[in-house]
Amino acid sequence: MTQDTQIQAVEKLVEPLLTGDIFLVSIKIKPTNNFKIYIDADNGLGIEKCIKINRALYKLMEETGMYPNGDFSLEVSSPGLNEPLKLLRQYKKNIGRDVEVIMLDEVKKTGRLNTVTDEKITIETIEGKGKKAITKTEEITFANIKHTKVLIKI
Repeated sequence: MTQDTQIQAVEKLVEPLLTGDIFLVSIKIKPTNNFKIYIDADNGLGIEKCIKINRALYKLMEETGMYPNGDFSLEVSSPGLNEPLKLLRQYKKNIGRDVEVIMLDEVKKTGRLNTVTDEKITIETIEGKGKKAITKTEEITFANIKHTKVLIKI
């Protein structure tokens, strides 16, 4: 079974478990059949939901006999704060937050994520300080984005 086939099989098992506003971000397989399932939710994802989905998915994977000797491990979590946004739904969820956008040409842009469409995002930046501060809005097409991360303010 190829890695892609394994991911597709697990995807089919996990999809029915994603209820309400929970959605699948990605599935990765590390060596020794260690599955890392990244999920998110439009209104926040608590640890309880991750644990519930993990237990249900583990049981389904055992029942299907994908790994007859139980030769797999499973982690279900939300993507870490330092993980780039992957899905349009994640961009929409983070409207109003500060982001760092790395362009395909490696140029870095930071600003507040204002709008998200199927083709592009709009970020707002402030240049200068005090009375001389100027707010600028810039549209960036997804085709020009290498990756985007949410900036965490402490």
